[in-house]
Amino acid sequence: MRYDAPVHDLLIPIMSQVPQPVANKPTDHELYVQDGPERKVNCDFLKTHFIREGRLKEAQAIFILEQATNIFSREANMVPVRSPVTICGDIHGQYYDLMKLFEVGGTLQDSVYLFLGDYVDRGDFGIECLLYLYSLKIAHPNRIVLLRGNHECRHLTEYFTFKRECLHKYSESVYEACLRSFCSLPIAALVDGKFFCVHGGLSPQLVTLNDLASINRFQEPGSHGMLCDLLWSDPIVNFGHETEPSPSGPALDKGTTFTHNATRGCSFFYTYEAVCQFLDRNSLLTLIRGHEAQDAGYTMYRKTPKRNFPSVITIFSAPNYLDVYRNRGAILKYANKNITIRQYNSTSHPYWLPNFMDAFTWSLPFVGQKITEMLLAILSICSREELDESDSDEGDAQAIRPSEDDLAARRQLIKKKILAVGKMQKVFQLLREEAENATELEAGSSTAVSRPGADGLSVHGTRINRSIRSFADARRSDINNERLPEFDTHRPTIFPVPSMRNTSRRSSADGMDMEDLIKRTLDEDDDEGGVVEKLAERIARGRSVASRPGGLKRHGTAF
Repeated sequence: MRYDAPVHDLLIPIMSQVPQPVANKPTDHELYVQDGPERKVNCDFLKTHFIREGRLKEAQAIFILEQATNIFSREANMVPVRSPVTICGDIHGQYYDLMKLFEVGGTLQDSVYLFLGDYVDRGDFGIECLLYLYSLKIAHPNRIVLLRGNHECRHLTEYFTFKRECLHKYSESVYEACLRSFCSLPIAALVDGKFFCVHGGLSPQLVTLNDLASINRFQEPGSHGMLCDLLWSDPIVNFGHETEPSPSGPALDKGTTFTHNATRGCSFFYTYEAVCQFLDRNSLLTLIRGHEAQDAGYTMYRKTPKRNFPSVITIFSAPNYLDVYRNRGAILKYANKNITIRQYNSTSHPYWLPNFMDAFTWSLPFVGQKITEMLLAILSICSREELDESDSDEGDAQAIRPSEDDLAARRQLIKKKILAVGKMQKVFQLLREEAENATELEAGSSTAVSRPGADGLSVHGTRINRSIRSFADARRSDINNERLPEFDTHRPTIFPVPSMRNTSRRSSADGMDMEDLIKRTLDEDDDEGGVVEKLAERIARGRSVASRPGGLKRHGTAF
């Protein structure tokens, strides 16, 4: 069938400019290059292959991961770096923005690249980011430094999106190889002996830089200790003005250096005084870190009294974080004793359904809910008023009536079926809302049963646009995902743990998650007003064939 209307009249947008994803996986000849006796990765080929949504063979992915792990393992806990250097913050699986970062920052021949961690989770292209950066490390081991972030661990990647991404695109073996590489990543860098670079920040146990050598980094980070603090700590909200009361809390006593980090649920907030003391003890100029989304892509905090230089600089390199923050990305370039901040906007990218579902799986709750609504409509052909009326429409027909015991048994059976269909309808409604809201960040409905999901515009874009209008809106909506998650990875569940949590769904007043809600729904025996009982009685007794069928009620046929 041909449609000859002008293109601008079509309701469905034409996608002629979107290239088809690469279906084939590269051969070893395409992917690898020989550098003397060593086999390295053709980074230019890999970059283009990933841009076109291509994938590697499992053996090729594991080769990259293992080769990079061997290189990281030989590096010290704190890597010395010489300028010129380009310092980059969180990436969070935003591969197409990572490509923009390299466009803005220049080549590895121009400067050393220093990444502060958080390469995976939240975004849909974490494995591509990781494999590409690792390939650069293999090809240019001295021109790129990759530090560990708090998301480079088993606990967070299982809770957020990265594990599901690895299983969807590759395998469990690839995921386990990623985890081994995470435990080998260095945890800090020192640029020109003056700039201390780390993902999160300071620790009460970190007195001098020499203390870093005592850390065993080849393990999963715990919920306390110096390794945890380096990855999780933050500057306090009213940094530089802690002794003054603020909306975030009361004033701190003068001399306070660390306080519990309630936002993260672990580690500490460090104060301006703590940073100044640390910098003075170690003859440093500033602390450069990532870990927190920034509206402008960076923040420079209060200057030190002695050197009049920003005491802390936060860099965040994932623009329009989660596709809703509307922030800019930024990188810091340091060369010839000059610091330059370069900002950039987000780049369009292919869309994935939440949790890497296919369209058929994602649509099942919608179809299921409609089917159960149809079943309920068929069973609910009588209104409440009709159920209260006598069976006057049976006329004088001489029907053979069953005994009262048979009627009671039949009535109970029908009641159970009606309740079962009703429960099915409620369950599918929960699942539909789960699928419908799986990519939404909500700005505050405390009563809605919904789970914002992974990192993208919602299926109902107008709803999310009404909810998230600014960086501050997104930050408030996402604040619960900043915490160290508490969940049982061994608990069997039919629902994957979401990467974006809404407090109303994650922990209701009685502490139930989505699976608990569905179990409670299935356990309910709800017959408010005795409607089901009356309907079962009516169906059990039946209508005489002599009576004229009544019309379907409007409320029973509207879907």
